[in-house]
Amino acid sequence: MKSLVHAAFALLILACSQSSASAALKMSSVFGDHMVLQQKQPVHIWGWTNPGQDVTVSFDSQTKSTKADDSGRFALNLDAVPAGGPYTLTVKADETKTFSDVLVGEVWLCSGQSNMQWNVGSANDADLEAMTAKYPNLRLITVPQVGTQEVQTDFNGQWQACTPETVKDFSAVGYFFGRQLHQTLDVPVGLIDNSWGGSACEAWVRKDLLEGKELYEPLLKRWADIEANYNHEEAMAKYKAAVEKWNKDKKGNRPNPPRNQLVGQHRPANLYNGVLKPVLGYTIKGCVWYQGESNASRAYQYRDLFPLMIQSWRDEWKPGNFSFYWVQLADFRAEKTEPADSDWAELREAQTMTLQLPNTGEAVITDLGEAEDIHPKNKQDVAKRLARWALAKDYGINVVYQSPLYRSMEVKGAKAVVKFDHVGSGLDTFDVRSPQGFVIAGEDGKFVNAMAKIVGNDTMEVWADGVAAPMYVRYAWADNPICNVQNKEGLPMTPFRSDELPGVTAENR
Repeated sequence: MKSLVHAAFALLILACSQSSASAALKMSSVFGDHMVLQQKQPVHIWGWTNPGQDVTVSFDSQTKSTKADDSGRFALNLDAVPAGGPYTLTVKADETKTFSDVLVGEVWLCSGQSNMQWNVGSANDADLEAMTAKYPNLRLITVPQVGTQEVQTDFNGQWQACTPETVKDFSAVGYFFGRQLHQTLDVPVGLIDNSWGGSACEAWVRKDLLEGKELYEPLLKRWADIEANYNHEEAMAKYKAAVEKWNKDKKGNRPNPPRNQLVGQHRPANLYNGVLKPVLGYTIKGCVWYQGESNASRAYQYRDLFPLMIQSWRDEWKPGNFSFYWVQLADFRAEKTEPADSDWAELREAQTMTLQLPNTGEAVITDLGEAEDIHPKNKQDVAKRLARWALAKDYGINVVYQSPLYRSMEVKGAKAVVKFDHVGSGLDTFDVRSPQGFVIAGEDGKFVNAMAKIVGNDTMEVWADGVAAPMYVRYAWADNPICNVQNKEGLPMTPFRSDELPGVTAENR
């Protein structure tokens, strides 16, 4: 009798283990306990199970069903719901996953390179900011840095409520932006940080979108050469040998370990596959972006690359055409008192040109940088300028949100009369009363420092001794411009040039 019982028990254990082993339901970690779902939009849910498997998703008072396709992937949309919670979301397929403490509110992606990755613990007043970061309905999740040519469907991460402990390692710009929305709108806010310091824009773009275009041929050829010839094991062996030699004679600096470029943040498509794809499709309100430093030497190429990236994300996301707001490059490097070429100015120009895409916005911060530090620590004001865009454009709040933007130039005698859009309550200056930062040139294209005067809410006159017939005007056209024009609400004027003379990055690919 005992043997029969033991046999039956063994069969039961085997059946349970086989059932567990065959369980196939998988979902990205962007779906988890404490997550925030986007309010007032159909919410996209997806995952993988056995091919042909029936799938049911339950949330609050609604239940939706679908069937996995031949590859096992399933997707459906929940009906839009207003802000609130906490709720439970249940996904039932060959097994059941239940997510608890789910809130509904506003969801934003925080992406880019190191100035977006820069955490709260390294920003201005980090100690004070952490002390007050007690927002249980502000939720944070960070995607680990994985660079790969293979599409990733998941990542190692989890949603957490914002506390003095959890906020320290989170994106400072992202947190301060989300906090402003949370406090203003009084709804839950979810922030997804997938930024990676030093990342190049092309790493965030699907490789096939770059292929076959003359503009990107040199870039792709360089990477093809690296892919064919780089041997990380060999590089590590050389490094270890160099360290051994250094340990013996202690001459010079200790050798630095090699970086595996093949899995880094510059290789085209690496970050699209590794850190974007696992969250791509999660219903969001929009994206805030801080990147461009790594592409400054190829600023003309960025004119095409940056809008290509934005549009490609929108084309693939559900829903598309979400709001996309970025931070223009800050002032950086040494100040120059005379007009000069600048790759950073050209990159800023490429960023401004991207405003031609719908539902986009730009936070100008030429007054917030640090000459000796590419990572300015004042992330609070950066985030506020991004938040102004979202509050005005996405939530209908009456705030001035855009920096003054060049509209047109007309020559009257020896003066250039320049008009601007988005001046708020009117043009103004800070620090000193006379406008600073303008240069002017005649037909010869040789720029000289100019004088300027505000002559109306949206109009300025610019002139210079020795330039009798001005043709071109530039403003804040430098790595670290000495400039001081803003609107009366304190948003600095957008750097611009009226000319289309070839820039220093025009041929760089």
